[in-house]
Amino acid sequence: MFTQKDNYLEATLKFDTFVQAFAYMTEAAFHIEQQNHHPEWSNVYNTVTIQLTTHDAGNSVTQKDHDLAAVLTQLYQKYQS
Repeated sequence: MFTQKDNYLEATLKFDTFVQAFAYMTEAAFHIEQQNHHPEWSNVYNTVTIQLTTHDAGNSVTQKDHDLAAVLTQLYQKYQS
């Protein structure tokens, strides 16, 4: 689901509704805060776009990015019917 592009991991997630997309972001925020690794992300209606990079490592992809991507991917599966 996440693909590496240049110096970041990226995913575009589609949901059935805006409410589902926002619920995903809300639930994801708890995991993000736990890992203290905050993505660049946006939401337009039923689509959430996420970019992960480690700023402290010179804006490169690190294990922290892969770990968070795995958590966010697993969470996304919960919203797929």
